[in-house]
Formats: sequence, structure tokens, C-alpha cells
Amino acid sequence: MAAKGNREKIRLVSSAGTGHFYTTDKNKRTMPEKMAIKKFDPVVRQHVM
Repeated sequence: MAAKGNREKIRLVSSAGTGHFYTTDKNKRTMPEKMAIKKFDPVVRQHVM
């Protein structure tokens, strides 16, 4: 059997409260803290965290 990978799938939820989200993955070992990335929310048509 193969070992589990280090990457974990996460959801980047919009801080504007629209319910829009992006899915991505991150390495659990090198980046154990939460991610905060500015992405475009098409509902409010702005870049938000």
C-alpha cells in the first residue's frame, strides 16, 4: 500500500459572505497554518480574502 500524501484539499471561502469559494490544496508539513489569499469573487465583482 502507498503512504498517504502530504497534500490536503482545502476550500478558500470568500470573506464577503456570498458563499463563493475556490478549492485548492496545500502541503500540511510546510504550511500548517491557515491560508489567506486574495481571490476574485464574481458575486460582488471584487478581489477579497
